[in-house]
Parts: sequence; structure tokens; C-alpha cells
Amino acid sequence: MSKKNNKLDLDSLVQGYEKAFPFYQVLAPTGEVVNTDLEPKLSDEELTELMRRLVWASTYDKRVTLLNRQGALGNYAPGGGQEASQIATQYALGEGDFFAGTYRDLAPLILHGLPLEKAFLWYKGHMKGNEFPEDFQAYAPQVIVGGHITHAMGVAFGMKKRNKKNIVMSLSGDGATSQGDFYEGINFAGVYNVPYVAVVQNNGYGISVPVEQQTHAKTLAQKAVAAGIPGIQVDGMDPLAMYAAVSIAREHALAGKGPVLIEALTYRFGPHTMSDDPTRYRLDEELGEWEKKDPLVRMRKYLEDKGLWSEEQEEEVVETCKQEIKEAVAAIGQVEKQKVSDFLKNMYDVSPQNIQEQIAEYEEREMNDNE
Repeated sequence: MSKKNNKLDLDSLVQGYEKAFPFYQVLAPTGEVVNTDLEPKLSDEELTELMRRLVWASTYDKRVTLLNRQGALGNYAPGGGQEASQIATQYALGEGDFFAGTYRDLAPLILHGLPLEKAFLWYKGHMKGNEFPEDFQAYAPQVIVGGHITHAMGVAFGMKKRNKKNIVMSLSGDGATSQGDFYEGINFAGVYNVPYVAVVQNNGYGISVPVEQQTHAKTLAQKAVAAGIPGIQVDGMDPLAMYAAVSIAREHALAGKGPVLIEALTYRFGPHTMSDDPTRYRLDEELGEWEKKDPLVRMRKYLEDKGLWSEEQEEEVVETCKQEIKEAVAAIGQVEKQKVSDFLKNMYDVSPQNIQEQIAEYEEREMNDNE
């Protein structure tokens, strides 16, 4: 047996993994197209609608941050900077596709069809914030890091069993890829060849922990290799690249070729949540470099060059969003306060004896308080 070219070179293997995952981009930070092959074939109306959604999400983020500071809503996880990885991905979904996001992904969830009032009730911890319309194809925002990956895979498996021509897309952060749920989810998705697209928003930090301290992998996309599924790395600050990547992955899944993992390289401009201080673990210079890659700036320049966007159009979207938020805040103020007894009733389909006893106890207390 020949021993030629049979050297075991582990260092080259590790380096090869990094080179195996090219970086996909359509728009440069200045708005110029750098990859015409990947540029999505969207109509002028579709491009304009995508920009409207990006501006809406950015405005929503700023307004909800303000509401949190005023004490009107509960703790908030800002999404500023991640508009491309959140909004352009959801925009690429088709009617009937299922969406599973995290506590940071309320804006795409709303654009997927969740009433704004429901989102605000969810922020306040009100049980009615989890009462979704019957035909709404999405899960409630997942707070457990990575916990929704297995759930999304299960929905996709159900779609395959029922021969539905739809996919499931999940959004998660880089921290989710360190969780067992993530590995189990993509492994089973690969085994059963389900129509599932897992988008990992790599914003550089799991709260305050840099990605390089979370994993020794050179990319998060390469984690797809262990599951035997495609993994790609995309400019997560580029709306057109994110739209194109999800669209192509969706076609792949609908063709019966199975799941796809997309790593979106992005950045959150604000804190992890409003109780976080990012200045304790990252430098202003780092933030400044990423702000130069702002997805709204490059998309705005791209559309202005085509004559499709103006300051007046943007201001109209901003004012519309502000008004919608104002109306939603007023609406949740009219919702009856949450009762402990009602909360307990919603815990089980058939309440066990100890919960029944607690329900009776709290109903009596609540009745006495109203007298």
C-alpha cells in the first residue's frame, strides 16, 4: 500500500475549514453593487417596500427604546444595526412560511403579522401577549437561548410530513450555537431532510462574551458540516445579500434538498438589553467601524441612485411608525390587568389538584379586593 500523500496534517485541516466558507455580499457599505450575480431580481416596488420595512424597524427600535426608558414597557433588547439580518430575511419568506425568533426579533415578528398591541403586551409580561391569531405562522419570541431551534425543526418536520410547500426560518444569535439545542436541531433537521433555514445573527457578542471566547471555530457557518447540511457566511449588514441568501436557501429547502445554515455577520449598535452597559466590554472605535456599514445607509444610497427613494418617503414611514406605536400604547392601556388566577388557569389544559387549589385561593382574594 502506498504511503504517498498520506501525511496527517491537522493544522491544514483547521485552516481549510475557514477557507471553505466564502463571504457573500451584494452591496458595499457605500451602496455600490459588488456582486451582480447575487443581486436579487426585485421589482422597483419590491425594493421600495423592503426599504420601507427597514426604516420602519429602525424607527420602531428607537421608539421602543424610549418607551422602555420611560417605564412604559418592560426590558427591551435593541435591534439597531441588525435590520438587514432581521427584516430582509423575513421579507424573503413566502405566504404560509413559519417564523421562529428570539426576544430581539420582535420587529420581524410584527412584520410577519403579529399585531403591534400583542408585541407590547408581551414586553409587559401580560399573558395576552402570547395569545396569537389562529392563522399566525410563528412562535412567541424565545427567551431561552437556542431553545427555539428544536421547535423550528419540529415544525419543519411537520410541514414535510403534510407535504406543505413552505419552510420554517429561525433567527438566533451567535450564543445559540454554543447550546445543545442548536446542535440537536440542525442534526435532526439534516437527518430528516426538512425544509428549514436557520439564520444565525453573529453580532460578535453573546451578551458581553466575544465570539472567539465562545467557540474555537473560525466561522459559525462551518458548524453545519457536522450536520451534513450547507452552511454559508453572508454580510449581515447588507439587506440585498441577506434577502438573496434566504431566498436561495428557501428554494433549496422547497426542492426537497433539506435545511441550510446561514451565518449573518452583523452588529448591534446598542446594548444587549436596556439593563446592559456595552461600554464595559467593547470600544467606541469598534462601534464606529461597524456604524460605517449601517444597512440603512447602503440601501438608501442604492435606491437613491435608482431614483426610488427620497427623504420625503422616509419621513412618511417614520411618522407612520410613530403613530402606530402611539395607538398601540393607548390600546394596551385599556387591557384589563392580569390576574394571578387567570395566569394559573392558562398554565395547564387540565390543572392538577395543587394548581386548582391555588386558583380557588387567588379567585377568593381577587373577589375580596374588588369589594
